[in-house]
Amino acid sequence: MAQINENYSKLQASYLFSDIAKRVNRFAEENPDQPIIKMGIGDVTEPLPEVCRKAIHDAVDEMGTRTGFHGYGPEQGYAFLREAIAENDYSPRGCEIKPSEIFVSDGSKCDSGNIQEIFSESAKVAIPDPVYPVYVDTNVMGGRTGQNVNGRYEGLVYLESTPDNGYVPSPPEEAVDLIYLCFPNNPTGACATREQLQEWVDYARRNKAIILYDAAYVAFIRDPEVPHSIYEIGGARECAIEFRSFSKNAGFTGTRCAFTVVPEELFAYDSAGEKVSINKLWNRRHTTKFNGVSYPVQRGAAAIYSPEGKKEVKTLTDFYMENAAIIHKTMTELGFSCVGGTNAPYVWIKIDGSSWDFFDELLHKTGIVCTPGAGFGTCGEGHFRLSAFNTRENVEKAMTLIKEHFGK
Repeated sequence: MAQINENYSKLQASYLFSDIAKRVNRFAEENPDQPIIKMGIGDVTEPLPEVCRKAIHDAVDEMGTRTGFHGYGPEQGYAFLREAIAENDYSPRGCEIKPSEIFVSDGSKCDSGNIQEIFSESAKVAIPDPVYPVYVDTNVMGGRTGQNVNGRYEGLVYLESTPDNGYVPSPPEEAVDLIYLCFPNNPTGACATREQLQEWVDYARRNKAIILYDAAYVAFIRDPEVPHSIYEIGGARECAIEFRSFSKNAGFTGTRCAFTVVPEELFAYDSAGEKVSINKLWNRRHTTKFNGVSYPVQRGAAAIYSPEGKKEVKTLTDFYMENAAIIHKTMTELGFSCVGGTNAPYVWIKIDGSSWDFFDELLHKTGIVCTPGAGFGTCGEGHFRLSAFNTRENVEKAMTLIKEHFGK
């Protein structure tokens, strides 16, 4: 008799964005003439940069010749992309990252979810609250938690991100093994200072813990004082893995390309207390379960590091940050307390009362879809998120509707 992995039964009934989709679909069926502006999910709206499109087209043409055809490529990624990442994303920030420490994949969501597989089921995990749901759910699936009790899983250490700490949590008093951090943060848009990240690195080294650092939104940082990588922090190569993506900076949400950095100095321990290279362990997992990102897509990703590519990506991210500024300005003028929107494409807005009630009110009164904060965790209650990933027309229309409703 085949039996299921019963850890899946601990998961909440459905995924946050599935709940949102169901409510929006029901509203659309009941109100077929009502326009809907979706400002919840962080999907991009603008076309792929021209330099990427050209590189992908050229690579497809190569694939149409015997001499230029590429079959299975290196699972870790082609050297041309890994070298470009090291040279352009890390060297200018003073980070010594080797191409051999970079693993190209089809998404940072996949990597941040899959990374837990290489660690013990008994690992003690610290997760921010509010948080990107994938961090929690994949550890539930991996058997590291008990049941969900009042919105929190037994066995996890929750790092509360609240107005009192500027939505940037401090290390816990107790020792943990794995620590999920995300800056610029999804969903709050908050950024950690160099000093705050140093505190986390020092904690991780002291406790022989590993930081799982999601930097998917780094391209939206505009403040030169805000760290762009965990590896800008002294000692991070010994205690941190970093996840990055081409989804938001270059519009690859539908094209799929990302990468994970695993330094060679990073070690964990087996049951006998012996050191094990995480770089080698992740390489084993990666090459066993993944066949690599397609050659044309990797050529497209590498194109963003050309002089023209850098200009196009800056134009694209500036566009979304202008949207964020419009959202932040409008909500602040209406008297809402907000974070994000300055170094991140999300605006996290504080409200009184239930975030799901607010979601329903906003949808039914204005036709605007937001993301209720409660869907990101207990500390997300009393907040909602608006995404800057949209057309300028939709953002301006949405802000006009919100002003009409809340400015009475």
